[in-house]
Amino acid sequence: MDLLFLGTSAGVPTRVRNVSGTAVIESTGKNWCLIDCGEATQHRLLRTSLSLNSLRGIFITHVHGDHCFGLHGLLTTASMSGRTEALDVVLPQALHDWVRQGLDVTGSHLGFELRLQAAETFEGCQAGNLQVTAVALSHRVPCHGYVFDEINHAVRLDTQRLESEAVPRGELWGELAHGRDVEHEGRTLFAKDYAQDTSPARRVIVCGDNDTPELLEDVAQGADVLVHEATFTEALAKGRENYGHSTAASVARFAEEAGVKNLVLTHFSARYQDNPERSPSIEDIHAEAQQSFNGELILARDLRRYHLAREGRLTWLPDSVRTTPNDV
Repeated sequence: MDLLFLGTSAGVPTRVRNVSGTAVIESTGKNWCLIDCGEATQHRLLRTSLSLNSLRGIFITHVHGDHCFGLHGLLTTASMSGRTEALDVVLPQALHDWVRQGLDVTGSHLGFELRLQAAETFEGCQAGNLQVTAVALSHRVPCHGYVFDEINHAVRLDTQRLESEAVPRGELWGELAHGRDVEHEGRTLFAKDYAQDTSPARRVIVCGDNDTPELLEDVAQGADVLVHEATFTEALAKGRENYGHSTAASVARFAEEAGVKNLVLTHFSARYQDNPERSPSIEDIHAEAQQSFNGELILARDLRRYHLAREGRLTWLPDSVRTTPNDV
């Protein structure tokens, strides 16, 4: 599984960071899901190898514009690019009419079925080889995070059990290895009963804005990756207690207690400079989080792709996007 960040800025874009957009790419490297679609998300996609025809679902966390204003453009571009397969879009109920009206008044006719689902009542779906569910968060407006659990991960046959039950090698073993149930001597052999995991299924959580990380307690225990906003450091958060965002320190403390393996921080206030010699600096966020979190800590950067290995380590894949001389 991979993560590719299309926008890591909070509220407004900066010269080097676009507003919110994150791609979760399944292990095949082709099919992917989009979490949030801030303005200009489709422009960021032009710098990647991701295809809108391979998009398996869009998941909007909440109604604020920096998380959804790029949706209409992306949908119409997908249609103009030849997409015909139906597309599931999970987003707050309040945005459903906005999406439809935006398409109607601009005369945008999609060449595929748009299946809108309300985030508030979303019960989960399968997107490629990922099972997606939602978790409610705390923000100034209703907000959700999305949990991506890998399915159909690597398995091998329980050959010892097959041999003990005298199931002959050959065609029967082959069918079971491909996940298909078979009949043998008057009984059904269920493929799932003869499959052994070669590695545990991986879990990636991508959150929207959230001032209470503890709301993730039930889903984050031992998660492989938690992607969470860290809009401010505690120093800049003073006086903004009701602003609906987390600090780097509060997220890091929670992730450490939950046993999260990889913590990725994103959604940084535009106040934070990339230059460490200027203040406040993005390095302030890293330093604050590092004081409380002992796992792999990453500050997401636009257009960086990170690979989650089977053993659970998240690493940056250099040269994974199309670059220009002006990239920072």
